[in-house]
Amino acid sequence: VLLALVLLPGIGREVNGAKRWIGVGLFNVQPSELAKVFAVTFLAGYLVRRQKEVRGSWMGFFRPFFVLLPVAGLLLLEPDFGATVVMLGATAGMLYLGGVGLLRSGLMVLLGVGGIYLLVQDPYRWARITNFSDPWADQFGAGYQLSQALIAFGRGEWLGVGLGNSVQKQFYLPEAHTDFVFAVLAEELGMIGALLTVTLFVFVSVRALYIGLWAEKAKQFFSAYVAYGLAFLWIGQVLINIGVNVGLLPTKGLTLPFLSYGGSSLVICCVSLALLLRIEWERRTQIQLGSADVEFSEADFFDPEETSHAR
Repeated sequence: VLLALVLLPGIGREVNGAKRWIGVGLFNVQPSELAKVFAVTFLAGYLVRRQKEVRGSWMGFFRPFFVLLPVAGLLLLEPDFGATVVMLGATAGMLYLGGVGLLRSGLMVLLGVGGIYLLVQDPYRWARITNFSDPWADQFGAGYQLSQALIAFGRGEWLGVGLGNSVQKQFYLPEAHTDFVFAVLAEELGMIGALLTVTLFVFVSVRALYIGLWAEKAKQFFSAYVAYGLAFLWIGQVLINIGVNVGLLPTKGLTLPFLSYGGSSLVICCVSLALLLRIEWERRTQIQLGSADVEFSEADFFDPEETSHAR
C-alpha cells in the first residue's frame, strides 16, 4: 500500500526525479526500506509453511513471486532500481537456502539476468552503465559523480586527511552524505580506515548468517530464514554502494547501511539488528530451557537407584 501511495500526486515526494518518500509531518518515510524487510519476513513465513512444495514443485517455487514481482514493479516505477536488485537478490538467496534445487536456482538466475538486461535498455540507465567505465571522458557531465569520488579516494591515501577535513564533501561530490559517503570516509580516514570499515561490515554480515545457521540447527526455521534474508540485504547494499564508490559498478543511488544519512534507512537497519538480537536470544534461551528440562526431569521423576536404568 505504501509503495502505491508514494506514486500518487500530492502524497509522494519527488527528489531528483524519483518519487521515493512520503511526507509524514516533519519526517519522510521511504517505503522501499520497509518493503525489503517485509519481503524477507513474508518469504521466511512462506518457506516454513510450504517447504515441501518449494522443494518439490514448480508451482511452490513460483508462487511467492506473485507477491514479490508486483512489489518489484512498484519499486521500479519510483524508480528505485537498486532496491529492486537487492530485494530480489535476497529472495534468491533465501530460496536457495530454503531447499530450491540447482535447476530452479539456475532458472531464477537466468530470469534475473534477462530482466536486468531488459531494464538497462532504457537510455538513461544505459548511459550510466557506459559512463562508469571511463568517467574522465565526460568528467564534468555524466562522469562527474564518479570522478569526484575517485579524487576523494586519491586524496585520502593511506591514513586520510583527518576526520572532518574532507574537501570533496564541500559541494564537490554530489550526495556526499548518502550515496557517496564511503568515498568521503576514505578521504578522511584513508585506505586503512576504509578497509577497517569494510571489515566491520563483513563481521556484521557473517555474524547474521551464523545467527541464522544456529537458529536452523535449533529447529527455529522461520527465525533462520529471516536472519539469512537480513544478512543478504546488508551484503547486497554494501557491495553495490562500495562498488559504485570505487567505480566497479555503474552509479546507483543506494544507501550504505548504518552510515548513509536518511532516517528510514537508519531506522530499518536498527530494526534489523533488533530482530537478529531477538533471534539469537530466543535460540540461546531455548537451549538453556532444554537443558534445564532434562535436569528437572531427572532430579524429580527418577529414583536415584534406577537412574542408570532410566537413562
